[in-house]
Amino acid sequence: MGNTLYLECYSGISGDMMVAALLDLGADEKILQQALLSLNVDGFQTIISRVKKSGIDACDFRVQLEAKYENHDHDMEFLHGDHFHENEDHEGIHKHHEHEHHGHEHYEHEHHKHEHHGHEHHRHEHNKHKNHSHEHRNLSDILNIIEKADISRKAKETAIRIFEIIGEAEAKAHGTTLDQVHFHEVGAVDSIVDIVSVAVCLDNLNIEQVIVPVLYEGKGFVRCQHGMMPIPVPAVSNIAASHQLTLHVTNTEGELITPTGAAIVAAIKTSNLLPKDFTILKVGIGAGKRTYERPSMLRAMLIQENLKESTAIIKLESNIDDCSGETLGFVMEQLFEAGALDVFYIPIYMKKNRPAYQLTVICMEEDVNTMEQIIFHETTTIGIRKIRMERTILKREIVNMDTSLGKVQVKVCELNSGKRYYPEYSCVTRLCKEKKLPYQEVYQRIQSEIKNESR
Repeated sequence: MGNTLYLECYSGISGDMMVAALLDLGADEKILQQALLSLNVDGFQTIISRVKKSGIDACDFRVQLEAKYENHDHDMEFLHGDHFHENEDHEGIHKHHEHEHHGHEHYEHEHHKHEHHGHEHHRHEHNKHKNHSHEHRNLSDILNIIEKADISRKAKETAIRIFEIIGEAEAKAHGTTLDQVHFHEVGAVDSIVDIVSVAVCLDNLNIEQVIVPVLYEGKGFVRCQHGMMPIPVPAVSNIAASHQLTLHVTNTEGELITPTGAAIVAAIKTSNLLPKDFTILKVGIGAGKRTYERPSMLRAMLIQENLKESTAIIKLESNIDDCSGETLGFVMEQLFEAGALDVFYIPIYMKKNRPAYQLTVICMEEDVNTMEQIIFHETTTIGIRKIRMERTILKREIVNMDTSLGKVQVKVCELNSGKRYYPEYSCVTRLCKEKKLPYQEVYQRIQSEIKNESR
């Protein structure tokens, strides 16, 4: 069975934040580096380190480009205009931030060196001698790079889907078609590295279900080649609209969701609803590079749904010493037909040593009135005790299964350790009569065939 990933995007999401969070969850760094070495792109190296975000330890994943491929996207004053006044970050991270292109144009400028706050970090150089003609790639160029990479088919499909989603959003924003879009911004080296890294790490962690309830976004404007653009930028807006992503706009002045981040969510999200009850198995925190009023980090959690439900039930009790066995048998039938979960009698002795029965009825809260009316109407009791109780039940479903003896209804119960199968009593007895076989033989034969089929 695959793992379930929950993304808590209270500070938005970007490609490098996602990679860092997955690495912090336990994705194999060596497998990732081998995958990146197989990419037919050059001009980059990756750095993985530990940083502090508001005192919280987090993983940082950085794609460092050669100077001629660098961009202004991490420069807060450039992105948000001269009016942006950045407070000093207590971790010492300021002004020079994230390499991801966020769907904006790629600018060349002098390379800024990144400091890592005295922490040890791992620097990996890639593909020094490969082809340098990576400017203005179209979608087919990028898909060709991904297809030739030494990564799993599942990782390739995930990376391709992310790029297709970005391409569709950019085509819509520019009023063109997907095959005419030139991926200067998202096709840049760092974006290819981020997206392929996300796909490889997801595959390495065996992620099958991804839950993302909401994406938090900032407000204001961000600079691109054509001037100041409103937040969320057009590509993010288009992705959110096309893939029904839930956005929550905060008072933070700045861009929290990048087009790559939005495309990742759109490509991998399977649900926006968390289980009612779940257990957190592991937590990973990925650091962002920009400095806003809220700490820039993405929290990713591996979770496991608790396969038990807690529901309230009502127990009704009444002591009866002057009803016949026939009457009590009829009352039980009436109660079950009305929806009682269980009905039973316990022999008791009442005052004056009278033999009697305690009637017990288990029912849902909404059925109490119906049950009480049946008990009062059909028996001689003049009082009913009522107790509200909590119960824990396993998730279950009834399925029809084929066996060598015929069709059987089977109750399937789910546990964290696996599934259990219980053939329905009425089906077993029916087959016993039809095949003229003992109950135990029929039951065990059905159980054996069900187990073999479910493996």
